[in-house]
This record gives sequence, structure tokens and C-alpha cells, in this order.
Amino acid sequence: MSLIPSFFGTGRRTNVFDPFSLDVWDPFQGFPGAALSVPRSELANETAAVANTRIDWKETPEAHVFKADLPGLRKEEVKVEIEEGRVLQISGQRTKEKEDKNETWHRVERTTGSFLRRFRLPENAKVDQVKAAMENGVLTVTVPKEELKKPDVKPIQITG
Repeated sequence: MSLIPSFFGTGRRTNVFDPFSLDVWDPFQGFPGAALSVPRSELANETAAVANTRIDWKETPEAHVFKADLPGLRKEEVKVEIEEGRVLQISGQRTKEKEDKNETWHRVERTTGSFLRRFRLPENAKVDQVKAAMENGVLTVTVPKEELKKPDVKPIQITG
């Protein structure tokens, strides 16, 4: 469950039961001429896809595993942090390529900008043993889980 939604999203909830999953809603989105009446900033257009970085979160018997597709980013451009004790924060930035005055760009579709996602980890997460790895543009963050202690059950003899 995402603690903080992406800021330049589609305007749709990624989870209708999660009050924090609503991306910023544009009331004029989808109306004819809306692009003319309410221009989006260049910054918003540039960061839309990067800010909308999708992250999968699965739970295995041993750990919570987060996977993010971050094509074209190096591990030095991505930060994984634990803040406020149990909040996993994944952030990064893709910078714009340097423009050469002798080059002519015909199309620019790859996005640039920053992204930030936060996830509140459950009580059984071992936040001091988090591991992160980046391979082929996929960031994998593994948060081990504490073993659940089974409650001690003491049988009671029934007399009578």
C-alpha cells in the first residue's frame, strides 16, 4: 500500500480502499479543449512517467520484496532509505541529456525528472537488515521478516 501517491499521475486510484493512493486529479482532464484552457507545465510533462514509477510489493514467508522498473537509471541515481523507523522510501532522478548546438532533435519521448515512493512497512519487518540490488534496470529491495512466534499453548486437564 503506497503511503504517498505519485504526484503526476493518471487521476485514478491504484487501490480504491487506500485513501493515499489517489493521484493528483485534474478536473479538466478528458474535456475537449482542456489542453488549451489549462496548459500543463513543461515540468509536469517531463516528470510524468518517471514520477509514476510503478513498484510491485510481494510478501513471501521470509521477506517483503519490492521491485521497480527503472530503465536507464544507474544505481548512483537511485536512493533507498528507511525513515521514521518503518517507512521505506525509494527515490531517484533521471537527468536530461546535454544538448549539443550541432544536433537536431526530431523527437523526445523519454522522460526526465524525479520520483519518490514511500511504503509503510508492517511490524514484522526487520528494517535493520534491508538489502537493495539493481540489475538490468530493475531495482529489488528485500526487507526480511521476523519469525512469528507461535503462542505457547498449555493444555489444561479437565477433571470430573
